Amino acid sequence: MRKLISTGSPFEKAAGYSRAVVQGDWCFVSGTTGYDYATMSMSETVEAQTRNCLATIAEALQDGGFEMADVVRAHYYITDAAFVDIVFPLLGEVFGDIRPAATMIVCQLNKPEMEIEIEVTALKR
Repeated sequence: MRKLISTGSPFEKAAGYSRAVVQGDWCFVSGTTGYDYATMSMSETVEAQTRNCLATIAEALQDGGFEMADVVRAHYYITDAAFVDIVFPLLGEVFGDIRPAATMIVCQLNKPEMEIEIEVTALKR
């Protein structure tokens, strides 16, 4: 059984993707930036953007019947290597006990205001 999960973001429809796709015991959450989808605004700090990413991901997982504790893989994309030491503690607050396999990449993102993007895969425990 396949279930598509949406945040209602206009980006999902425009680009033709789902925030998350549930397939059986798996949930694949798309790259999620720091937008606050209620206001369609982007926070100015990487800390706030990271928290928004994680909140959006948690909500998408919950909508699919998963928890953050089900995350087995995480990809973190940041736009500046200086952000590593800033976001590590925030990620540790959420994933410290879960400890998914993870990769962090420094790269350019789609819009200049985006400083972090997070993508996760979850397997129901």
